[in-house]
Amino acid sequence: MHTPNARPKRSGAPIDYAGYVLIAPGYIVYFAFLFVPLLIGMYYSFTDYNFYAKPEFVGLHNYTRLLHDELFGRAVYNTFIYSLFSILPQMALGLLLAVLLNGKIAGRVFARASIYVPNVTSMVAVSMIWLWIYDPSLGILNRLLRTFGLDPVQWLYDPGTAMGAIIAMSIWKSLGYTMIVYLAGLQSIPSSLYEAARVDGASRIRQFFAITIPMLKPTTFFILVMSCINSFMVFEQVNILTNGGPLNSTTTIVHQIYLRGFQDFQMGYASAMAMVLFLITLLITILNFRLGNQGNDLDAD
Repeated sequence: MHTPNARPKRSGAPIDYAGYVLIAPGYIVYFAFLFVPLLIGMYYSFTDYNFYAKPEFVGLHNYTRLLHDELFGRAVYNTFIYSLFSILPQMALGLLLAVLLNGKIAGRVFARASIYVPNVTSMVAVSMIWLWIYDPSLGILNRLLRTFGLDPVQWLYDPGTAMGAIIAMSIWKSLGYTMIVYLAGLQSIPSSLYEAARVDGASRIRQFFAITIPMLKPTTFFILVMSCINSFMVFEQVNILTNGGPLNSTTTIVHQIYLRGFQDFQMGYASAMAMVLFLITLLITILNFRLGNQGNDLDAD
């Protein structure tokens, strides 16, 4: 029986393998350097692997140990504090700078480049520079405080200021990236929208909240997701500036993974920490996608 809407069957159509060949390197790299290490780390998290002896299966011992590890709990808390107080100011300042440098002002190219340079500088180099800035006796910050008659501050040696010092440095380094992404988003907004708003008598502030902010939703969503992922991977600046101190006030999850795995040689326990970090990052990313509707919830009209 003939069906009018039935599609004709393709018989003997040649398969073009060129596309598969072109995408194969990406999948090979992903499989070899991401998926396979993830599976290996998952396996080690259920063992007592220590680099030297053959790993033995210990079940959920490493995970139950994490529940009673106060130091790991402190690291999780510090990581969330770092993420909260670094992401929001970074996004706000990045948007402000992008709006300012998107206009036709003198020296905007130099200003953009100057703000972006720290982002392409090695984190180790940046940390060493800020280690000098925060130095109690020779650092420029304490010299400024002395100039105004104030007492010097032990920026990296006081539990009350150490995490704030690391956050300030991290915001300074990553600000250029956020600014550049927001600049790209601003330049993709049709100028006709602003022209129509000006005809209707909308002020610049009204245009910013009624046009700029809504049209930047996909850009903001992208920056938020990437910033969340990167903030939970914080390690270099903590390891160089404070090594997790003072009194574990700046230790983070990745820092604890490094200490347990490569100093204490408890690779099985470190792998369990890594799996917990993976789950936290995955859950936060999924939550961002749910709340942000993948950044595509703009009204098409």
